[in-house]
Amino acid sequence: MSETKPVIQEKKTDKELYEYQQGAIQQIFDKFDNAPDDYHLLYQLPTGGGKTVIFSEMVRQYLKNHDKKVLVMTHRIELCNQTSKMLTSFGVTNKVVNSKANLDDQAEYSCFVAMVETLNNRLNDNMLDISDVGLVIIDEAHYNSFTKLFKFFDKSFILGVTATPLSSNKELPMKDNYQELIAGETIENLIENEFLARCETYAYDMGLTSLEVGSNGDYTVKSSEDLYTSPAMLQKTVDAYKKHSLGKKALIFNNGINTSISVYYAFREAGLPIMHLDNTATKKQRKQILQWFHETPNAILTSVSILTTGFDEPTIDTIILNRATKSLTLYYQMIGRGSRILNNKSKFTVIDLGNNLYRFGPWGADLDWQLIFKSPNWYADRIKSDEAIEANFKHELDDEIKEEFSKSEDTYFDIKQTYKDAVDAGESSKVVLERSIEQHAKICIENSEDVYDALGLAKMLKDDINMRIEIYAKCISKSTHNFLKWLKDDYKKKLNSYLRANFDEKFEEIHGRPPED
Repeated sequence: MSETKPVIQEKKTDKELYEYQQGAIQQIFDKFDNAPDDYHLLYQLPTGGGKTVIFSEMVRQYLKNHDKKVLVMTHRIELCNQTSKMLTSFGVTNKVVNSKANLDDQAEYSCFVAMVETLNNRLNDNMLDISDVGLVIIDEAHYNSFTKLFKFFDKSFILGVTATPLSSNKELPMKDNYQELIAGETIENLIENEFLARCETYAYDMGLTSLEVGSNGDYTVKSSEDLYTSPAMLQKTVDAYKKHSLGKKALIFNNGINTSISVYYAFREAGLPIMHLDNTATKKQRKQILQWFHETPNAILTSVSILTTGFDEPTIDTIILNRATKSLTLYYQMIGRGSRILNNKSKFTVIDLGNNLYRFGPWGADLDWQLIFKSPNWYADRIKSDEAIEANFKHELDDEIKEEFSKSEDTYFDIKQTYKDAVDAGESSKVVLERSIEQHAKICIENSEDVYDALGLAKMLKDDINMRIEIYAKCISKSTHNFLKWLKDDYKKKLNSYLRANFDEKFEEIHGRPPED
């Protein structure tokens, strides 16, 4: 007998306005009524809080009470079309100004929805009359591409809306383009009042010091792909999904198309239902893939940043951040894709494979948006570096390997503390690795009956050895590739030699009896 799929219901229809949304509209109109005609106001509301609903109702009320026009700007064609549909559902007749739009009938419309680049071209060619536009609304206002259009609207009230009032470019802070910020409901309040789902995060300690930062201030695609397409990393991604979300609908974010394709093949080889989507897909392919994702309860979709805005799929249960980012906005956008609530969904899972939780704090933490808006550099300068994040890691054995060492009380060895103690005692740094080898040998012997068992366990410690060597190399400030490789190989040889030379003696010390022949 086939299982009946649960009926999924959205918690609200497009036209319902909640109390906090009505309050926001009142706040904004109060500013509108009392501020100069050319005032620039920024409104912040978390992803899923209903920004489009709020400004659509604002447009409806504005056109009812003012003899002027409205222009809504977006940065992507999908957002353009979604915004147009939302406005229509509020009874606002509107015209989409896209690359194919015929503007001969523009006088018949009082509301326009335009994509930023298309609008820029139309205005530079004098093809759109904006002389009577009194209100300009900018969706996803943290993108800097909108600012070049401000010169055309020097007599209009501009309202920017965003979930994160922090510019992606430190040189172009939002406070230079907006005079004031109104911060809306917090994520925590929206969760408490059942407008958003609560997030449960599983963060993995990731070694990211190989990543490079590009001119845009974020990690480069090339350095990200070198790390995230490695067999070990792909296996870690598959294992993390299986451990925390097996059978659940998941959306994976990657930095680079090659990474996403590699993830697709890794998950497919593991027998998991997955599809890949990037910006090279045709409209038809995109529609088919998103339809499959919507309809398949345990679907996994691996993608490259195109689904960070304008994509609503409330059935998502898990977000996998298979990338690192230095952008707070992107961090919130990616996680926000899983926060949509349903009647049978009140929480969702985030698997963080990019140290993003350590960099920005938990999604929904009480951020002071006013402070971030007024002093963006103060905030940016306090984001932890990868080195500072990784300095706090306590590297533990993977769970599966740890099971092989179940007779040992503790498998952890603190390289940094051992190094500090050695320096304080005036000893050579070499004693750090000698003590590490002794501890590794001890846990191998504790869990073995003969030397061959111990040598087999030593092979399983490869990742732990590599991590200890990397920490040690940082302590002594020497980290060339060849030096690290030599140290790792030398360590493994010395561990094997130590086990062969000392197994019988150490076994008797540990077990109180000699090993059996």
